[in-house]
Amino acid sequence: MAGIVGYGVYIPLYRIKVEEIARVWGDDPEIISKGLVVQEKSVPAPDEDTATISVEAARYSVKRAMIDPQKIGAVYVGSESHPYAVKPTATIVAEAVGASPNLTAADFEFACKAGTAGMQACMGLVDSGIVEYGLAVGADTAQGAPGDALEYTASAGGAAYIIGHDNTLADFEDTYSFTTDTPDFYRREGKPYPRHGGRFTGEPAYFKHVIAAAKGIFEKLGSEPSDYDHVVFHQPNGKFYLKAAKKLGFSDEQSRTGLLAPFIGNTYSGATPIGLAAILDIAKAGDRILAVSYGSGAGSDAFSIIVNEEIERKRDTVPKVSELIEKKKYVDYALYAKFKGKLRMA
Repeated sequence: MAGIVGYGVYIPLYRIKVEEIARVWGDDPEIISKGLVVQEKSVPAPDEDTATISVEAARYSVKRAMIDPQKIGAVYVGSESHPYAVKPTATIVAEAVGASPNLTAADFEFACKAGTAGMQACMGLVDSGIVEYGLAVGADTAQGAPGDALEYTASAGGAAYIIGHDNTLADFEDTYSFTTDTPDFYRREGKPYPRHGGRFTGEPAYFKHVIAAAKGIFEKLGSEPSDYDHVVFHQPNGKFYLKAAKKLGFSDEQSRTGLLAPFIGNTYSGATPIGLAAILDIAKAGDRILAVSYGSGAGSDAFSIIVNEEIERKRDTVPKVSELIEKKKYVDYALYAKFKGKLRMA
């Protein structure tokens, strides 16, 4: 199968702490932080959106891949916060990285798993020989209504992956998806903020799909949790992530590196791809990785990946996830609300 030739991540500089949001809405910050396992989240600057985040991540991925961008034959950007209702983000990204116009490009939407759906599409095009390289991006500037529980986690960031056959730094063993019509989270056309379906959110939605996708790929490959060095799941919060790992039988050591929600919140379509990038940043040749995304509505994509020796040559060519997390500047709720355009005329 195809593999990962290069990857790149972008996380905005700005952060807002859980206690700052709790201060405004009168919540207990200690209860919120411990309950969600989130300390702070990344937020976009006024001039940042899904397109700018995608471009930055994509440029890093091309640089790390060490390829001629003219050889990219497909560009897919997965997000639930595309800046235009009618106008693809993918064409902006393709032009920004210097890709040839002789390519296919599209925007994907499937809540928080749109980025991994793009990765699967690129895998198929590469393996079929239709394109030499595909570029898949998962990025979001997530929305949360003022006072909603999502305010504590909905964040901003993205990751991009160059998929191909030559000079891969990690190789896909297989992929498996599990999808149903489960209405746990949605945003109606024209509405600024999403709504979540309470009782559907946990067991019938997130856990059912994540665990089914993981078990599905175990069955396909004849593998089990102990066969993996690292695992990363979608992380709407840290609590769900840790519970999913425990349910499947993964240790804290296996799941620790990919867990980023405590430091940057839930980057939606970027969550699993950024977590995977954090693992690749420290992985050794021969390491086996399980990555499982989740998107409301609802579905999960699982990938089994084996790292190879090329990782050492490409690892330090662009900023690592840890460096992007550490580089930060805090803002208060008023400035955050201004950044996110939460102050609206009646």
